[in-house]
Amino acid sequence: MNIRILGGGCTSCKKLYENTRKAVGETGINAEVEYITDMQKIMEYGIMKMPALIINEKVVAMGKVLKPAEIVKLLEKVSG
Repeated sequence: MNIRILGGGCTSCKKLYENTRKAVGETGINAEVEYITDMQKIMEYGIMKMPALIINEKVVAMGKVLKPAEIVKLLEKVSG
């Protein structure tokens, strides 16, 4: 599983990254968590609000900081 956090390096973006890493640790899912701040790459996803959470190349959330429990639910839904 590939997970990306897209953001400009703000506090909210960093918090989503931390919460995502925590959620991945709680689920035990084998996933690579990547934090992308490159605006060119972010624009390629068509993101209008940051931070954004991408799971397996699909935008699942943008413009808000999800709590670890919310991210766990998304991960479980994607991993089936």
